[in-house]
Amino acid sequence: MTDSSTPDVPAAPGPGLGPEWVRGDDGVLFRRAARVILLDEDDRVLLVRGHDRDQPERSWWFTVGGGLDDGEDERSAAVREVREETGIALVPDELVGPVFTRSAIFDFWAEHCRQDEVIFLARVGAGAFAGDQAGWTSLERDVLDELRWWTLPDLAAVQLEVFPEGLAALVANLLPRWDGVTRHLGLAVE
Repeated sequence: MTDSSTPDVPAAPGPGLGPEWVRGDDGVLFRRAARVILLDEDDRVLLVRGHDRDQPERSWWFTVGGGLDDGEDERSAAVREVREETGIALVPDELVGPVFTRSAIFDFWAEHCRQDEVIFLARVGAGAFAGDQAGWTSLERDVLDELRWWTLPDLAAVQLEVFPEGLAALVANLLPRWDGVTRHLGLAVE
C-alpha cells in the first residue's frame, strides 16, 4: 500500500539493461527504440547476431539500433546507434523514412519487455563498415556476437530467427526505392 502523498516511482529495470527501460504499471519493462535497415550498393543488409545471456544457446539476427536516450528523437537515436554499433557515421538527413514501425514483446535477461520501434532505411558503402566495436556498451559486448552483410536470398533462407520477421521480403518491397508510406508491422510476440 502506498501513501497518497508519495508519487509512484517506476521500479528500476533489471541489472544492466540501461536507463531507457522503464517498468510500466503492468510490470513489463518498456522502451522506445530506433532501428536502421542498412543497405549497401548491392542491396545487401547489415545485421547483428546476438543472444540472451540467460539463453546462450538461442541466437537471432536483427537490424542495427537500440533505445532512445532521455530527450532524444528517433532520427538522432538511429544515427547514434549506427555509429555505436557499426562505426558508420551517418547524419539524420541520410535516413529514409521511417519506413516501418512495430511493437515487440519479448523476454530478455529474464525480464518480460516491450519495445516500440521506428525503423529507418539508409544506404552505405560496404567499405563503410570495418567491424568497429569501440562504441559497444558492456551489455552489447556480452550479448552481441557478430555483424554480417546478407543478400536478400541468403537472408530469406537463414535458419536462425530474424527480426523483424520476414525482413528479406520487407526489404525487397522497399526496392528500388521506398514509396513514402510508413507501414506498421503490428505487435510481434517474440
